[in-house]
Amino acid sequence: MPVEILIWVLLFATLLLGVPVYVSLGIASVITLVYNGFPITMVSIDLFEVSKMYSLLAVPAFVLAGSLMEKGGMANQIVEIASMIVGRIKGGLGIVTILGSMFFAAMIGSGPGTVAAMGGLMIPSMLKAGYSREYAAGVSATGGTLGILMPPSNPLIVYGVIANLSITGLFAAGIVPAFITGLVLMLTAYALAKRAGYKGSTEDFTITYFAKTVYHNKWSLAAPFVILGVIYLGITTPVEASAIAVFYSLFVGIFITKQLKIRQIWESIKDTNITIAMLTVVVGVSVLFGELLTVEQIPQKFTEILLNISTNPYIVLFMIVLLLLILGMFMETLATIVILAPILLPAVTSVGINPYAFGIIWIITNEVAMLTPPLGVNLFVSMNISKLSLERVSKGALPYVFVLILLVIFFIFFPNVILFLPEMFGGI
Repeated sequence: MPVEILIWVLLFATLLLGVPVYVSLGIASVITLVYNGFPITMVSIDLFEVSKMYSLLAVPAFVLAGSLMEKGGMANQIVEIASMIVGRIKGGLGIVTILGSMFFAAMIGSGPGTVAAMGGLMIPSMLKAGYSREYAAGVSATGGTLGILMPPSNPLIVYGVIANLSITGLFAAGIVPAFITGLVLMLTAYALAKRAGYKGSTEDFTITYFAKTVYHNKWSLAAPFVILGVIYLGITTPVEASAIAVFYSLFVGIFITKQLKIRQIWESIKDTNITIAMLTVVVGVSVLFGELLTVEQIPQKFTEILLNISTNPYIVLFMIVLLLLILGMFMETLATIVILAPILLPAVTSVGINPYAFGIIWIITNEVAMLTPPLGVNLFVSMNISKLSLERVSKGALPYVFVLILLVIFFIFFPNVILFLPEMFGGI
C-alpha cells in the first residue's frame, strides 16, 4: 500500500473507532515510520520539539486566566454592564448573552469556556424572563463561538505556531471580523426574539446609576483593553501578555471582587493542567505527523490535485471551507488545525490567498462546526446548562449557523476587511 494512503487509512480508521485524536495521530505516525524504515527515535525528538515552541506558552496562561476570571466574578460584572446597555431592547437578554460573550472571549480565548461562563449566568435569567429553553440554549451556544475568534484566541495561537505566522498579526486580523460577527449575531438574536415576542428588561435606567456601575466594575471592564493593549502597543509579546492576564485576574479576584479563594485557585490550576496536557500532546504528535506528510510530499500532491480542479482562489477557498465544515462535524477545532494546516497552507498560498486571511476564515468556519452535531462542543455545554436534548439545542442554534455560513462567504469575497488592521499596524 502506498505510504500516502496508509497514513490516512490508519488515521481515519482510528478516529472512527473513537480513539482520541493524539493517539490516532501517534498510531498513524509510528506505524508509518516503521513501515518506511525511519528511526523510531524521531518520535521522542519531535515530541520534545514542542518545548521549543515559545508562542505556545501563551495558551496555558490564557486558559488559567480565563478560569480565574470566571471563578473570580468578572464574568458577572461584564454581564451586569451589558444588561444595562442593551437589556431593555426586545429580546435584550439574548443580545446581552452575545455582547457578554464578546467581552469575556476577549479575556480567555476559549469557545466552550465562554459558553460555560455566559450560559451559566444567562440561561437561568432568560428562562425566568419567559424566553424559551431552545432560544436561551441556542444563543448561549452561539455566543460562545466568539471565544475562538476574538483575540486572544487559543486556536489562532496554535494556527500561528503551525503556520509560522505572527501571533500579534493574527490577533490584529481577528479583531474586526470578531466585532462584525458579534454585531450580526446580536441582530439575529434580536430578530428571533422580536418574532417570538420576547420583551426586554423593565428595570429603570439612569445615567447616574450606569456610571456608578461602570466605575464599580471598572477592573473587569478594563481587562480586555489591558491584555490586548499591551500586545498591540508593542509593550509585550502575546506570551508575556498571557502572564499579565493571570496576575491581573488573580489581583481582581482576590482584592477587588474578593471571590477568589485558595480552593477556586486550585480548581483553576487543575482544570488548566488537564486542558493543556491534552493540547501539548496533540501539538507534539502533530509535529511528527507534519514531518511525515512533508517527507511523503503529501501537501504538494494535495495542492496539485486541488489546482487540477481550479486555480481560482475563490473556488479553492469554497472547496476547502466545504471540507472544513464536513470535518468539523466530527473533529474538534484544534484537531483540524494540527492535522490539516500543513496540507492546506501550501495549497492556498499557491493561488495567492493570504495565510492570515485564510486563518480567520478557517476559524469562523470552525465556529459553525461548534454548533453542528454530532460533535458540536458548544452544543453539549449548553445542553448541560439548559437540560435540553441535543436536537432541541441544535434547533435553537440553527438560525445562527446559517448566519455564520453567510459571514464565511462574506469574508471570502472581502478579505481586506480582515487584513486592513494588521497591515495598518505592520503586524504582517
